[in-house]
Amino acid sequence: MDLSFLLDRFSEPGLQAAFGLCIGVIFGFSAQRSSFCLRAATVEFARGQLGPRMAVWLLTFSTAVIWVQAARLSGLFRPEEARMMAVTGSWSGAILGGLMFGAGMVLARGCSGRLLVLAATGNLRSVISGLVFAVTAQMALHGWLAPLRGWLAGLWTTPDGRNIDMVAALSLPEATGLVLGLALAVLALWLAARNAIGWSTLVFASGVGFAVALGWVLTFSLAQQAFDPVSVTSATFSGPSANTLMFFLSEDAVLDFDIGLVPGVFLGAFLAAASKGELRFQGFDGESQMRRSLTGAVLMGFGAMLAGGCAIGAGVTGGSIFVATAWLALLSMWIGAVVTDFLVDQAGRTVAA
Repeated sequence: MDLSFLLDRFSEPGLQAAFGLCIGVIFGFSAQRSSFCLRAATVEFARGQLGPRMAVWLLTFSTAVIWVQAARLSGLFRPEEARMMAVTGSWSGAILGGLMFGAGMVLARGCSGRLLVLAATGNLRSVISGLVFAVTAQMALHGWLAPLRGWLAGLWTTPDGRNIDMVAALSLPEATGLVLGLALAVLALWLAARNAIGWSTLVFASGVGFAVALGWVLTFSLAQQAFDPVSVTSATFSGPSANTLMFFLSEDAVLDFDIGLVPGVFLGAFLAAASKGELRFQGFDGESQMRRSLTGAVLMGFGAMLAGGCAIGAGVTGGSIFVATAWLALLSMWIGAVVTDFLVDQAGRTVAA
C-alpha cells in the first residue's frame, strides 16, 4: 500500500495517530452496534448456551483472521514484523495473566474494550472501572507492579527472543489460517441463523474484525515507508490505555498509533449510541457492585499486561496472526471467565434460591 502521498503532507507520528484514530472509530462504532463482548460470549458458554453473543464473537474473530491472512497471502502484511511477534513471548504470563483477565472481566461485567465502548454511551460504572484498569495497567508496565509482572512473565518464555508463529512452527501450509478463518465464519453464521440475528448486527460484528485487520495493514505499510521506526500493531487496550493516560498527564508525550486508538474507539461508540438514541447515564447499583467492578478492573489491568494483551489485543489481534502465546492467553481467558461465572454468579444464584 503506497502511503507516499500522506507521508509528504503529514508527520510520521501524526499519521500514526491518525491511523489509530480511524481504526478506533471503526472499531468503536461497530462494537457498540454489534454489542461485541468476549465476556458475554464466555458467560453464554459457561451456562451451556451457544447464543447470539457467541455468534457475534466468533464472527468478529473469524473476520479478523480471514482479512489478516488474506493480506498475508497477498503480500500486504507480514506477521513476522508485528510488534507482538518480534518480542519474547511468555507462556507463564499468558496462562496466569489470561486467567486473571478472564476472572476480572466477569467481575467487571465487561472486558477492557467493552468498558471503553460503554463509557462512551454514558455508563459511569464503565468510566470508573476503565480508569482503574488504565492506572493498574500503567503500574504493571512502569510502576510498582512492574517487578512482579516481570518476574511472573519470566518464569517460562519462548526461545530465541521472539514469539512463535503457530502456522510456521507447525509447518502448516500458508493458507491454513485463511481456511480456519473461513470455517469459523461458517460456524458463526450458522449460530447467527439459529439465533435469528439480524444482518445489521452481523455486518457490524464483521466491522470489528475488519478494523483489526486494517490496523495491521496500515501500520505495516507505514513501517515499510517511514523514515523512523514504526511499530507494526493493531487494536489492543492494555498498553494503549496506559499510554493514553500518560499522554494527557505528561509534558513530553509523543503521538503514535496507540494515542489515536483509544479516543477513536470512544468517539466511534459515542456516535453509534447517539445516532440510535442510546446515550444515557448509568451508575453503580450499589456498594457491592462497585467493589466487584473495581476488583475486576484491577485484575484485568494487571492480567492484560502480564498476558501480553487484553481480550482484543491477545484474543483477536494477536490471534489473527497466530501468535502462540496470544492463543494460549485467549484460552486462559475463557477458562478464567467460565470458572469465575460458575463460582461467583451461578453459585450465588443457587444459594439465593
